[in-house]
Amino acid sequence: MNVNLLTQQLKDDARRIEALVSGVGEEQARWKPTPEGWSVLEVVNHLYDEEMLDFRVRLGILLSGSGEDWPRIDPTGWVVEKKYNQRDLAQSLANFLAEREKSLHWLGGLENPDWHARAMAPWGQPMRAGDMFAAWVAHDLHHIRQLAELHYAWVNRQADPYKTLYAGDW
Repeated sequence: MNVNLLTQQLKDDARRIEALVSGVGEEQARWKPTPEGWSVLEVVNHLYDEEMLDFRVRLGILLSGSGEDWPRIDPTGWVVEKKYNQRDLAQSLANFLAEREKSLHWLGGLENPDWHARAMAPWGQPMRAGDMFAAWVAHDLHHIRQLAELHYAWVNRQADPYKTLYAGDW
């Protein structure tokens, strides 16, 4: 595993997420293309909670070899429970970026981490530290794609009744 490349990816992804959120107004930030879909604001707050309460914490437990139980998380439930869509976008983004900086600092301070360290995940499968780290990076990309899709749907909504078909298949 190329730890330096993946760590740089986390750093770069924070800037990509920031760029995808930059200039989004309040209406667009709260808008959902479907009732069950997420808004830009919900995606950003999800990323913030995952950064603070999931990946860094669980990776730390794996690397410590403590056997400590992973803290319970409820990413989909938190969207409503924590009222993500009622928050301020600028503050939400700042919160995420600050947590990402903490994560990067923490990762940079790890000395000879054992990426093969493993523990049983709550869903009953073994998880290695390297798996968790790789998933963290992939998680960013999932939500970068989601933010791009939200922008695309928003543009189509704003262009109505005109179509964006000439741009090519999405």
